[in-house]
Amino acid sequence: MGDKEKINLTMLTDFYELTMANGYFETGMADDIAYFDMFFRSVPDGGGFAVMAGVEQMIDYLDNLKFTDKDIDFLRSKGMFCEEFLEYLRNFKFSCDVWAVPEGTPIFPQEPIVTVKGPIIQAQFVESMILLLINHQSLIATKANRIVRSAKGRGVMEFGTRRAHGTAAAVYGARAAYIGGCIGTACTISDRDDGIAALGTMAHSWVQMYENEYEAFKKYAEIYPDNCVLLVDTYNVLKSGVPAAIRVFKEMKPSKMGIRIDSGDVTYLTKQARKMLDEAGFEDCSIVVSNSLDEYIIRDVLLEGACINSFGVGERLITAKSEPVFGGVYKLAALEKDGVMTPKMKISENVEKITNPGFKSVFRIYDKTTNKALADVITLDGETIPEEDGYEIFDPKAVWKKKKLCNFYVKNLRVKLFDKGVKVYESPSVDEIRTYCAEQIDTLWDEMLRFDNPQTYYVDLSQDLWEMKNRIISEHTF
Repeated sequence: MGDKEKINLTMLTDFYELTMANGYFETGMADDIAYFDMFFRSVPDGGGFAVMAGVEQMIDYLDNLKFTDKDIDFLRSKGMFCEEFLEYLRNFKFSCDVWAVPEGTPIFPQEPIVTVKGPIIQAQFVESMILLLINHQSLIATKANRIVRSAKGRGVMEFGTRRAHGTAAAVYGARAAYIGGCIGTACTISDRDDGIAALGTMAHSWVQMYENEYEAFKKYAEIYPDNCVLLVDTYNVLKSGVPAAIRVFKEMKPSKMGIRIDSGDVTYLTKQARKMLDEAGFEDCSIVVSNSLDEYIIRDVLLEGACINSFGVGERLITAKSEPVFGGVYKLAALEKDGVMTPKMKISENVEKITNPGFKSVFRIYDKTTNKALADVITLDGETIPEEDGYEIFDPKAVWKKKKLCNFYVKNLRVKLFDKGVKVYESPSVDEIRTYCAEQIDTLWDEMLRFDNPQTYYVDLSQDLWEMKNRIISEHTF
């Protein structure tokens, strides 16, 4: 985020990460190698896919981990940590390997979208911030993409700054919304630091400052003749707002003009406003609509024939109001000691909470003819998916459901971010991520893009991983 002064977020962690770390240290486990996976269990809003986001901020966090003297003094004051452990933290140097799915990629439940391998103290400690960063931005990017798709090619502006849950949520929410397909944001700092276009018109207070709408609009047109978008619903949209706007457009002749409606029956008002503007000769005047919009409202008003060129979407986007929790989790997948790796997994009576063991890779299979995504396969590290002779996938929850795939190509979804603590990946620009996101969503079948009851995408396990998982379950079932 530009050249802003860095804030040390090392201590932004759940306290139990520190108590466990001290415990590992005191029991001689500090140098044991652990593998942790981040994944999520369900797509928000019952959608067909989610959008990966937040990787750049996760990299920045991991690349700047350090404990200050203030941090050490605070931990000492708790009376719970041995001095040797505090000295370890004072000299802390991140040394893990990290892999992740790139930002903008469509992702699906149970896939390891981030994996951290390294000394158990370190790999465990970074859990909270990884979850915080990836959960939040993936949630907003996913919601934004739903809203953008509902607009059917019309521009969607992120207008939620004042309703975000704090400053970071506003800034990173604007970034995530842009990745998801929004054309810009009301959040000015996001333009300064990330180059996301800052957009906006006027508030009702501007109109109320003048004797009438005509005077308010005329003064605005004098100041902004190249971008004159007038808010027409302060008093009465059709009886005073739109007529005043038309009068100003005729007199001032701005090079770019538009009206914004922020209340009322959107379908009726935009139809009538469009008719009035066209009859006055302003067919090129755009109509912008805002006011507590979401994907369902946008879809419905367009189906009703509303005349809208773009949308400003605020609180229901920036907070993902309909389902404001992404639900990603961070679970131990393996331990390694003296070069020997032991797979680990959580077993639960709730089937959806049973994890996948071992160090894994994620492959996406694409049809060579259509370039559409056919399935994802989670494999053990080192496995490959042969492209020449076809590949059989199966439902890991119903193994009799099988499908033979032919004429395809395969892509390993994850990239390496850190090698023994050294950053080896440079994040693309937010514009490049946004373009990549649109391209990758275009590889999904239309049936997966439905808001309600989307087609379920195949996320399967390799035979070797499936056998390992079931062997561990058998060994721990009594």
